[in-house]
Amino acid sequence: MGFFDSLKKAMTGSTPSSNTIDMIAPISGEIVAIEDVPDVVFAEKIVGDGIAIRPTGNKMVAPCDGEIGKIFETNHAFSLESDSGIELFVHFGIDTVELKGQGFTRIAQEGQKVKAGETIIEFDLEFLTKNAKSILTPVVISNMDEIKELQKMSGSVVVGTDTVLKIVK
Repeated sequence: MGFFDSLKKAMTGSTPSSNTIDMIAPISGEIVAIEDVPDVVFAEKIVGDGIAIRPTGNKMVAPCDGEIGKIFETNHAFSLESDSGIELFVHFGIDTVELKGQGFTRIAQEGQKVKAGETIIEFDLEFLTKNAKSILTPVVISNMDEIKELQKMSGSVVVGTDTVLKIVK
């Protein structure tokens, strides 16, 4: 390993040959299989593969460094393109669009560069638990054709801290 490789490892915590990318929890809660989401679009991986989280917190954060692509008008979902070219989609609950933005507060803006762990949307979990069809929150990769391997974590996760997906590009 040369000097620049050592420098890169010191700065990034990984070696240049390492193509594994960690996605941290965009939301606190318990990881659930994507197939268990009560919506065929997510359960059958039509929009991509990933996991779902049964939320326990009050905010959604960037799962990696990147740029926010789209934040839905009703603030229940966002897309993010990572600096490494991975396209992620985080969608709070099922049929939450029908709440017309109630229970959600936008913090970040479309086109904004974000660092892993930066808050994008805050939400009122108590309100959403009572009013949404489901609060299971899919976290999916929408450009799976560019992914060689996807490792899904399990168990409880803390927003902005724990890894939920390991991706090999």
